Amino acid sequence: VQLQASGGGLVQAGGSLRLSCAASGRGFSSSGMGWFRQAPGKEREFVAAISWNGGSTYYADSVKGRFTISRDNAKNTVYLQMNSLKPGDTAVYYCAVSSYSGSYLYRPSDYGYWGQGTLVTVSS
Repeated sequence: VQLQASGGGLVQAGGSLRLSCAASGRGFSSSGMGWFRQAPGKEREFVAAISWNGGSTYYADSVKGRFTISRDNAKNTVYLQMNSLKPGDTAVYYCAVSSYSGSYLYRPSDYGYWGQGTLVTVSS
């Protein structure tokens, strides 16, 4: 499986961005997917995850109510809609594919394949 993340950029605080992650290869439609982020000087942290069919989702407390994860299995793509962005959301965002099908997948070790990351910068 290969993952290509896109959609990052520079946005003012309070603005919105939508990240996309296109997957190639087999197994996408039966796998849980997740988004993580890593700010400069910090460890990679969990953002959101979605089950194989989109039926369940799981969010970090820091983004709950502002971010929405979704997926389109026909397009082999997972999305992260980010609203009400804050400077603290500035990070490189990574998508990942899990070997599990659920959504309670908040640990990096739950994932076997990672995209290259897309930079999100939120200015104050």
